[in-house]
Amino acid sequence: MSLDNSYDLVIIGAGPTALTTAIYTTREDIDTLLIEKGAVGGMASVTDLIDNYPGFSKGISGLELSEELAKQAERFGAKIEYDEIKTLTDEGRVKLLQGVSEQYRAKAVLIATGTDYKKIGVPGEVEYLSRGVHYCATCDGAFYRDRPIAVVGGGNSAIQETLFLTRYASSIDLLVRSTIKASDVLQKELQKYIDNGKVKVHLGTNIVRIMGENNLVNKIEINQNGATSILNIDGVFVFVGLFPNTAFLKGIVELDERNFIKTNQDLETNIPGVFAAGDVRSGATMQIASASGEGATVALKIRQYLERNK
Repeated sequence: MSLDNSYDLVIIGAGPTALTTAIYTTREDIDTLLIEKGAVGGMASVTDLIDNYPGFSKGISGLELSEELAKQAERFGAKIEYDEIKTLTDEGRVKLLQGVSEQYRAKAVLIATGTDYKKIGVPGEVEYLSRGVHYCATCDGAFYRDRPIAVVGGGNSAIQETLFLTRYASSIDLLVRSTIKASDVLQKELQKYIDNGKVKVHLGTNIVRIMGENNLVNKIEINQNGATSILNIDGVFVFVGLFPNTAFLKGIVELDERNFIKTNQDLETNIPGVFAAGDVRSGATMQIASASGEGATVALKIRQYLERNK
């Protein structure tokens, strides 16, 4: 660590976006520090198998991919510290970051704190994460080819993901707490799968608990309008929304109506020298491959910024 905790670049977060950025910046001798409050790799690190990341014909575990990205960044000189940033202050050409345990200074800052999925908060949800409980159909849907699953949610994202999952699952039980609130276009498309028996909709329904055997989900208990019953399924996909990890930035950088960070075409926020990339950015595609791609792009933009402000 530098003597006065000053760096060319401080990256808040250590997921795929942050680690990719660090690989690029450190190779160009940009003194780079990553600050992570949880686990290196972020949400990717808790994914059992990533099957759609280029270059791995047999897939790769999220933990292994995260570890390899971290090792690669560290090989070029990136430093990783465990702390939680509480505030960010713009002091012109220097940005001040206050952590729980340390204070840091940087010529440029990248916010790559990602998002977290909203949970339904029932027994078994945490225990069976990535072992039958999932929050990304694109990431994990293919593991359930010809197998029965349940989907939780009734908004646009839940119906979109249900439609995507019909290409894999043998059957889908769609669990909706009240009524379906998705757009008419999505509801019309969903009706085709209801009519052919692929999707069964349960209105007024909540999951009571998620159960399993041999560390894998095999059934759920539901409550529909006061009556409980058991559904035998192999997986549960929860789509009740997600939230960006931006609470510490409110009133500091410009956020959209969903609290994602607004950026310009250079991935720069309203504060010069403060950038955002990956899932935390407004308009992100929420995929690991695209998050890594944005990490490479923002690294080049940061280099240009530092060169202009020597």
